[in-house]
Amino acid sequence: MNKPESLRAHLLATVAELQHNPDLLLIFIDNGKVRCTAAATLSFEYSYDLQIILTAFAGHPDSVMLPVLGWISINQPELLENYEKMQNGIQFEADILDKDKVDLGLTLRLTERVVVGTDAQGNTTVKHAGEPQRVASYLDPNWVPGTQGNASEWVVPDGK
Repeated sequence: MNKPESLRAHLLATVAELQHNPDLLLIFIDNGKVRCTAAATLSFEYSYDLQIILTAFAGHPDSVMLPVLGWISINQPELLENYEKMQNGIQFEADILDKDKVDLGLTLRLTERVVVGTDAQGNTTVKHAGEPQRVASYLDPNWVPGTQGNASEWVVPDGK
C-alpha cells in the first residue's frame, strides 16, 4: 500500500510542528479488506481505514486539515466529490490534554487499486494504479500551511 506513506510524507512536509517533531505523527491501518473479482487477472483493491494520530499537538487543527484535504483532493477525490462517501469518509477525534495541546486523530476511508498483468516476456506485473489526477480549482498551489503560525491565510486564486 502506497497511500499511507504518501500522506505521511505530505504531512511532514506541510505541517510546521511536524517538521520540528516528526515523532508526533503516528499512522495505522484498520479494517483492511482486499477485493478481488477473480476475473482474467488477479487485479484487486485494498480498502482500509487510515488512522492518523498527532500526539500532544500544539498547532491549530486547520494546519492539519487543509493539507489533509489537499492530499485527499488528489489521492482520494471521491471523499470530497461523492455525497455518500463524504458522509463518513473523513472523521476526527480530539482528546484535549490542556489549553495548548491535543491528541488529534483522523480516520480516512481509503482504497488503492492494484493492477496485475503480464509483460511481453510473460512475467507477472503488479502496478498500483493512481487516481485520476485533477486539482481542485480552489487550491492555491503556493500556500504553505503553518508558515505564519496559526494565523496563516489561505489565498484563494482569482482564476487568472
